[in-house]
Amino acid sequence: MSVAEVTTETTAAAMPLERLEAELTELAGHLAAGECRWLLLVAEYDRRAGHETWGCRTVAHWLSWHCGLDMRSAREKVRVAHALEDLPLVTEEFAAGRLSYSKVRAITRVANPANEEQLVMYSQHATAAQTERIVRTYRRYRSPEEENEAANQLRDEQYLQVEYDLDGVGVTNGRMPPEIAAALLQALELARSRMSADQRGEGGPAGPPRSIGALNVDALAMIVETFMASEPAARNGSDRWMVGVNVDAEALIDDDPDAMCELNDGPALPVETVRRLFCDASTVALIRRENGEPLTVSKRTSSLPRSARRAARFRDKGCRFPNCGERVFVDVHHIHHQSRGGGHEHVNVIELCWFHHRLVHEGGWTVRFLEHDEVIAITPTGNVISSFVEPPSSARSPISERNDAAGVSIDATTITPNWWNDPLHLGDIIGGLAWHDEQGGAA
Repeated sequence: MSVAEVTTETTAAAMPLERLEAELTELAGHLAAGECRWLLLVAEYDRRAGHETWGCRTVAHWLSWHCGLDMRSAREKVRVAHALEDLPLVTEEFAAGRLSYSKVRAITRVANPANEEQLVMYSQHATAAQTERIVRTYRRYRSPEEENEAANQLRDEQYLQVEYDLDGVGVTNGRMPPEIAAALLQALELARSRMSADQRGEGGPAGPPRSIGALNVDALAMIVETFMASEPAARNGSDRWMVGVNVDAEALIDDDPDAMCELNDGPALPVETVRRLFCDASTVALIRRENGEPLTVSKRTSSLPRSARRAARFRDKGCRFPNCGERVFVDVHHIHHQSRGGGHEHVNVIELCWFHHRLVHEGGWTVRFLEHDEVIAITPTGNVISSFVEPPSSARSPISERNDAAGVSIDATTITPNWWNDPLHLGDIIGGLAWHDEQGGAA
């Protein structure tokens, strides 16, 4: 046990009860103020897409890795962080240590510029549990007649359309009951987080940050894939890709810009996309005459021998990209690609999830084995990422000193609500919030 721990325990044990209580509430205020600043930093880090320099799908994944949060908590922190940007009063009270994170998390689910002041006032006179009750009740605010009428009307008007635009892009639009939308959103969220392989589309370090809307397209593809396969592990990589691709050997070997590399009756494909598909896919060779007419078609074969796949799966047991470890929707990647002489030996194949497999090909990243099967990832700029991360140096002053330096004055009563054990009048509170919403809407 360190000297600091012994001193802290001795000091706490010697404190009068009243002083111990004051110390607890004062530190709670300091922690709230510190968490507010931390969340504002999270929002800024997300805006700058800092997580992409580590090969992480989202800032929530980066928080899970570097800050020790579970994914559910990390996603909620990110939501609250961005919500604070549009709620200056909530942010001010949170930063001053007068609102706890639990209250702020609840408030940000329903707060808007019209009702923000009222919600802050109520939360300052209520416990965290009461604040949650206010928010839950307010979200359900509506008369039974209005709710039934709206539900029946929505049932009559619901639809979902999927069609192709003039440029061949799929377009969807529709309206659906909220319970179906909620189930769909939950499925999309699960698909985004389940594999961490959900999104490997455009973006990442090789392009601009991707929005949730863009990620949802890949998530929907995962849901479709799972349904058609009955379960996530029903089909392996070699059976997944059933897309016809026309490609000349010169494109894969020499990056010849004049060589053919395109979908059947479709647009051209980047060579790296085809290399990624060929890493772990079934192939059918179509041999053409000089005039382009088909001569013969070979039987369907896997580009990866079964023994090599089994060996990679036994050794890797999921994505080997540093600190990923996803176990489903995983491809086998050839570090040195087959089109350039790479073989199927165990030192040349590695399991990567969909996200990181695309990152390695289209994103310009590379992965390498070191001694004892350690894997490193190398960014397009040459930075090396491993599973062993040294924490960056930072100011180590106590949080209370940092709050004082920031001009935040916190004492033992700052975070304590002004509640005197009186009953919660939800009807009056919800009515007041609804009135402020109407006034805000009218303005």
